[in-house]
Formats: sequence, structure tokens, C-alpha cells
Amino acid sequence: MSIFVDQPAAAPPDSPLTLDSIAKVLEADTKVKLAGVDIDGRLRGKLISKKKFLSVAKDGFGFCSVVFGWDMDDLTYFRELKISNSENGYRDIVAKIDLSSFRRIPWEDNVPFFLVSFYDPDTDDRLSACSRGLLARMMESVEKQGYGAMAGAEYEFYQFRAPPDDYPNKTTLNSSSTASFIQKNSPHTLPHLTEGMTGYSLTRPVHNQAWYYDVFTACERFSTNIEGWHTESGPGVFEAALEYGEIRDMADRAGLFKYVVTSVSSRHGITPCFMAKPQRGLPGNSGHMHVSIVDKSGQNMFYRGDEDPNPPYADLAYVSDLGRHFLAGILSGLADVMPIVAPTINSYKRLVENFWAPVTVSWGLEHRAASVRLIAPPIASPKATRFEIRVAGADANPFLVLAAIVGLGWRGVQKKLEIPVPPLGKGEDVGGASDHGERLAKNLGARRRRG
Repeated sequence: MSIFVDQPAAAPPDSPLTLDSIAKVLEADTKVKLAGVDIDGRLRGKLISKKKFLSVAKDGFGFCSVVFGWDMDDLTYFRELKISNSENGYRDIVAKIDLSSFRRIPWEDNVPFFLVSFYDPDTDDRLSACSRGLLARMMESVEKQGYGAMAGAEYEFYQFRAPPDDYPNKTTLNSSSTASFIQKNSPHTLPHLTEGMTGYSLTRPVHNQAWYYDVFTACERFSTNIEGWHTESGPGVFEAALEYGEIRDMADRAGLFKYVVTSVSSRHGITPCFMAKPQRGLPGNSGHMHVSIVDKSGQNMFYRGDEDPNPPYADLAYVSDLGRHFLAGILSGLADVMPIVAPTINSYKRLVENFWAPVTVSWGLEHRAASVRLIAPPIASPKATRFEIRVAGADANPFLVLAAIVGLGWRGVQKKLEIPVPPLGKGEDVGGASDHGERLAKNLGARRRRG
């Protein structure tokens, strides 16, 4: 059964929230949920009283820095960081509330929710480890030149049925029972939500219809809107394409999307998995990012206008000089940012040949095996001209990935870099004889070889 039966959607505020209007908007509320993003892209937060929230809405509040000193298992790094360590007592950093991030959590009785960004308590500068702040810094260089950036995200992820556990008086199935199950059993024995390789199936979602539509509805009500939602090739695999939008808002929505899916799925006895490669021999989970640069009027600056009669490569006939330099920047630095776009040991198990995953510094017009897929006329419309960076998996931090893309691409624009490798032609294999691109790292310990 749907978790939204008889629950109306919360009405959005009439205008953007301000310090003057926030008390009125929260007039009927008693509590607020806040969250920031750690280095792995996970939300770290808490529930506070409305009184406390209103008292810190202007200047922020102290938040334990250990969220940047923990790994994904909440164990402090064996080599502690300057930001958070035992010597400084894992001191507080400053969490500043972003009023523009306001939304209500529809599966939690519409409790108000806000994102925070982290700041250094000594300098009041953005904290270096705050990936949300890093993306904002990368965008400053772009905006100084009068431009903005748009982005979209696509996530593939597996779904597993939460198995019954042996706890006394257990009455419901959720992700907690999955956790207890894999403590005693091999993860590969978890039952998939659906079986078989059934990409773009119209019938598979019907088998779990309440869950399928609840995810879509929750994203809509939580302002993480899904543009497309379908099964992918693989047992229990689904893919969501999030609505294209301003790049910082897109990063917020990409990070929050995993929170939505995890929360809603647990209510249905389903456990999603965003690991890059959950199981050997099956497709991995990608986290493709689409990016374009726009001017102040919203016009796509990667589109050239008239066809270039003498492009350096035929694939670039409709791509502007700015777009070509942006692409050159991405290709020139892609191998150097692999620990950002592929941050875990498991990430590299996805980046192998013969699984529709990129393994070299490569690009091509509508080439879905290359690291960068160019989407442009004559195949796409002018306003849709963009680059799809296909290296990142679903496990990567979307703020870091988008910050890396913007940083590399804009460096290419500033330095007027030239594209270092020719495009892959249709039918050409990635990593084959015709692929002149550098082989991407095969593991986290690999070092880039420079000529």
C-alpha cells in the first residue's frame, strides 16, 4: 500500500524564504530537520526544536567536525585530519542554514527540512572539506565571467527485498532486517526485487507498484523531481533521471535523491544499493552527470549556431569554441580526478571492459561507451547541447563530481586547451586499437604516468 494514502501534499511557500518570513512559514510546526553533506556524499544531520532553529537561522550553529573525520563506518581515519582530530577535541565547525533549500519531508508528516553548509569557525570561510561549498567555489570563476551552469544526474541502483530476521516480535521488514541478515549471510544471498535482465520493462514495476509510484511521488513532493524512472538491465535494477536544472540545485537534489529512495524503500521492505558494483558478473551502477554552460539569459553556450564547415573533428561541427575548450579541459584532467569520481575500491570493479563502462580518456558524439558522451546537433536539439560524463558511479559524491567537472572544464576554457584525443567512431571499441585515450586507473592505488 502507498505510504501517501490520504496524505495531501504540503503547499509550497508563496515566495522564497527569508529571515523575516521563516517564523510565519513554520507557524504550525514544532520541529525542524537539518542535514549537511559529508565527504562521501552522505547526509549527516539531526532533528531540532523550532525554537532552536529560529535562534540559529541567521548565524548558524556548532556541528561536530567528526563527520569529516569518520569513514563510512563511523571509524576515525587512522591518519587523522587537521579539520577534525583528537588533539583539537573534534571541535565544532559552523553549520549555516541555507533557507533556499527548504522543503518538507512527505514520508515524515511533512516535517520541515533544510540543508546546511559548513564553515571554518576561525575564518568564517567555507570549510575546505565541505563538498557543497567546493561546488560553490568552482562556480564563482564561471559566474565572474557572466555565465552559469546547468546539470542533470542519472542514477542506477539495485533493489533487494528485506529478508525476515530472527529478532523477537519482528512485525515489519525494513533495511534494518537487511543489515542483520548480511551480518550472518553472504550479501549475494539477498533476494533481488525482480529477476532477469529487463531494461525499460513496463510490466516489472507493476510487481512492486506501490513502491515504484511512491518513490516518484516522494521525489516530486520533496523537490527532487524525477524526469524519467524505469527498470534497467539487471535483476532489481532501476534508473532515475533527475530533472535538469541549475548545477548547485542539481547537486542538492542528487544528494537528496538517495535519501528519498532509501527512506521510502525501507517503508516498503526494500533495500536499495548504490554501490558501483554490487555483484560480480552483473552490470554496475552508474552515476552519469550531464553539464552545460549558459549565459545570463539561459542560452546554451555549448551550441555553436551555424555549422562549422571546417571543425577539428566532424563530431564538433555544432559545438562552440567555448564548448570545445570545456571538453578539452575535462579530457586533459580526467585521469587526475579519478579518486573523486571513483572514490572506493568497489568503484573500480565497475570500470571494466564489456560492461558499458568507460575505461579510457575518450569521447564521441552519442557514444555511450566513451568517458564523455557529446550530445549535440544534428542528433539533439541546440538547447540540449551538453556533455555527459559517464565515469562516475552511483557511489560517488555528486557535489564533488560536479565540482571536478566544472573545475576541469573551466580550466580548459581559461587556458584555451585543445582536445587531446580524437573521438571514438561508431562501432569502435573503448580500449581498442583505435582508442588513443589514456587507460583510466584500475584501482585507487594507481598513479598517473606522465610523459
